Amino acid sequence: MVSPLLPLRIEGAVVRRGARVLLGPVDLTIEGSGLTVVLGPNGAGKTSLLKVMHGLERLSEGRISHAVDLAEARRREAYVFQTPIMLRRSVRQNLAYPLQLIGRPAEEIRVETRKWADRIGLARSIETQAPRLSGGEKQKLALARALIRKPDLLFLDEPCANLDGHATREIEELLLAARDSGTRIIMATHDLAQAKRLATDAIFLLNGAVHERGDANSFFDAPKTSETRSFFKGDIVV
Repeated sequence: MVSPLLPLRIEGAVVRRGARVLLGPVDLTIEGSGLTVVLGPNGAGKTSLLKVMHGLERLSEGRISHAVDLAEARRREAYVFQTPIMLRRSVRQNLAYPLQLIGRPAEEIRVETRKWADRIGLARSIETQAPRLSGGEKQKLALARALIRKPDLLFLDEPCANLDGHATREIEELLLAARDSGTRIIMATHDLAQAKRLATDAIFLLNGAVHERGDANSFFDAPKTSETRSFFKGDIVV
């Protein structure tokens, strides 16, 4: 299923902080279905690009547009930060909150919160205060809170950073299920192995610009530029 939000078009996008250019100029179109992985060295602009696409970062130049109006786009999108943000409420209340915001009936909220708590392994902790959870549990809860209202487009900034293998596998299973159910995913990651496991296509950022892009098979098996090849080998790329 292709989201009615798409295509998402970025044209001549630039983000500056004083005299420093954090991103751009970037011209990029996101369309179709699947999971796009955004790769690049530290400081390449991965987080800035995600925030620009979701409207969390103000453009210094350029424009971004969806196939629907901006207000509708924001209602259909979700964003999960690298460090999960927890409401100072229970697991149940964290899961219920996005459904309450869009006015879902109380019985539907009760059923969905219970289902998602079970799905992420927190059914027995559903009344636990979310800030007391472990790092992996918080990240799963943040992802479930984003997915519970079935967004058309989901942005993820390093969702498995600092998590162990077990928690990473659980997060990846949730992402693949969401992708297969029709949610379009754009994810920044530093983990090349994870990118290969999940990506349907990939973007390599370097110095704030899109340096290379392609479908997953050609991108990882036959990168076109020496910089991308060096990055894959673990070399320092500047």
